[in-house]
Amino acid sequence: MTIPFDAAAYEERVRSGPCFICAMLRGDPDYQHHIVYADELCIAFLNRYPPLLGYTLVVPRAHVVDVTGDRALFRHVTDVVHDVAEALKRVVPTERVYLMSLGSHQGNAHVHWHVAPLPPGIPYAEQQFEAVRSSRGILPVTDAEQAALAARLRSAIRP
Repeated sequence: MTIPFDAAAYEERVRSGPCFICAMLRGDPDYQHHIVYADELCIAFLNRYPPLLGYTLVVPRAHVVDVTGDRALFRHVTDVVHDVAEALKRVVPTERVYLMSLGSHQGNAHVHWHVAPLPPGIPYAEQQFEAVRSSRGILPVTDAEQAALAARLRSAIRP
């Protein structure tokens, strides 16, 4: 079961508002997320609008817009992506983990990796890109459920 997601309002917000990642890192209460992992270079947090349970974003703390520009940072972030993906497989039922770096200089420019666990049993036509489209609807998870999931993931991460 999913609930509708207002993709047009989301696009307006990310294209005209502040960088949501930088706002979250500054502690802006309008951009709070449930943290799964944090170190001096990057942070991982649960997606506020998850089409899949456990959908996590991994981002550098620095406002970087070129995903491969800094080789050392890229390698560190992808190591964290790996650790988060492995934790997700231990915590939520997962058939496959999708890994993507999305964003655009026109909106959501701050580099971020999507780590999206596909649950078992999803029909093939609803997998891959279809599975991660928020425009199809998002899960009706509560803040308390997200907090509990984040805690389980933090405990499962083994760097």
